[in-house]
Amino acid sequence: MALTALTRSPAGRRGALAGTVTVTALALVGAALPAPTAAGIGDHLFPQLGNPGYDVRTYDLSFDYDGDNSKPLNSRTVIEAQVTAGPMERFNLDFAGGEVSSVQVDGQPAQHARAGEDLVVTPRTPLRRGARMRVEIRHTSDPTIKNGGWVRTKDGLAMANQADAAHRVFPSNDHPADKAMFTFRVRAPRGLTVVTGGLPTGRSRVGQDTVWTYRMVHPMATELAQVSIGRSTVVRSKGPHGLPLRHVVPTGQRKALEPVLNETSRQIAWMERRAGKYPFENYGLLAAEVETGFELETQTLSLFEHKLLSSRKYPDWYRESLMMHELAHQWYGNSVSPHRWTDLWLNEGHATWYEWAYAAERGGFSVDERARASYEQSDAWRKRYGPPAALFPARKSGKIQLFSPIVYNGSAVVLYALRERIGKEAFARLERAWPRRHRDSTATTADFIKLASEISGKDQSAFLKKWLYGKTTPPMPGHPDWTQKKPAKSPTAKPGTDSAGSARALERHHNHP
Repeated sequence: MALTALTRSPAGRRGALAGTVTVTALALVGAALPAPTAAGIGDHLFPQLGNPGYDVRTYDLSFDYDGDNSKPLNSRTVIEAQVTAGPMERFNLDFAGGEVSSVQVDGQPAQHARAGEDLVVTPRTPLRRGARMRVEIRHTSDPTIKNGGWVRTKDGLAMANQADAAHRVFPSNDHPADKAMFTFRVRAPRGLTVVTGGLPTGRSRVGQDTVWTYRMVHPMATELAQVSIGRSTVVRSKGPHGLPLRHVVPTGQRKALEPVLNETSRQIAWMERRAGKYPFENYGLLAAEVETGFELETQTLSLFEHKLLSSRKYPDWYRESLMMHELAHQWYGNSVSPHRWTDLWLNEGHATWYEWAYAAERGGFSVDERARASYEQSDAWRKRYGPPAALFPARKSGKIQLFSPIVYNGSAVVLYALRERIGKEAFARLERAWPRRHRDSTATTADFIKLASEISGKDQSAFLKKWLYGKTTPPMPGHPDWTQKKPAKSPTAKPGTDSAGSARALERHHNHP
């Protein structure tokens, strides 16, 4: 199969970091093997995502950016993984966002072919179970492809990989079940600033360019990676117990955004009283000059539209509650990631819960008002999207409606019902215990039900399964007057709320409109 090179810049100037992509023709050998096919780990909602047979330990990602965000970046991805099944004659990586020039496995050239959105790799010799493998892929990363993970900003690039777009940026095992450590190396022209998730570990000059290096200190799902390239200013401060805060803002916008950024330290302290100590090495907001229609909890550096943060269109409590939503995800969704995408309600339900609670304290509607308005529409949402923990898969020739009202408001209503059943004190203990028990890992809905039963001292299986899997919404404990109806005028139907029709419209994910 011949692969076409993508020439982006004058010869000799770029490519020192990631390697220049060249035309390569690799013929498939090993004719005894069946034809390459796409694989998956059997996720109900994304059956082709993830790959069996190995566990990724580290990603080392290199991107070579020449200042034009309409051109592919020469890139290199190095993956270190442990083989979990063997002997393994070939393996799959998720990748659909560029051209591949070469693949090496343990330093030896390997055959590669495309199958759907997979890159199928055949190493020179089969890999034994328990062995460590090092895979190096030289490729391009195209920021212009449809449903890709790159976001083209006014002056550069940012990332928004959730839920299934990371493999359109770099080869990966693109499923949150396989978290790994990340290193980022980005070469960009002098005058641009590069910031990624994690901590800076180096910066060097190479000709007219700068190479920036960052490293995550905690494991991360591929969907949560962030790389910002642009004419940016980094605003630094300290949060609770000396936590490093760094916000990335467009140069010239610092003064306008600082009052909003200064809320972050107070918000972290607020969340720590409810969920325990902040789980990562640093935190900050990335205020990007782009209109996306969503905000995103990329790990340690949450992505926001800069106009949302500076706008006076909405009340302060509303804007701050959206900041709280993404911050809460650092505990619920990032540190504790969903084992399967059907566990997404644990991410969005908790983030919405704390968004509601924070808004109520800052002058917004009460949690009771938000919960009741959402409860009254829950049956309609279940019918359209599925129950919170059993979302409907995508229809034929369509995309799954993953980020829907039932995942946000409907899931927060489940948490409200659980609090009404077990009491506020037990619920508070549960909320702190969940991110502590599963920190830096993944967890399932069954894990949450088990912990809720343990902490409350009573089996909550039957109760929670009705709320999470039922086609209709159960009666709300303590509120017999709450019914399934659409009110003539809902308190959450005003601008800056998440009632029906919006359901956190500002967090619509670009690949799931």
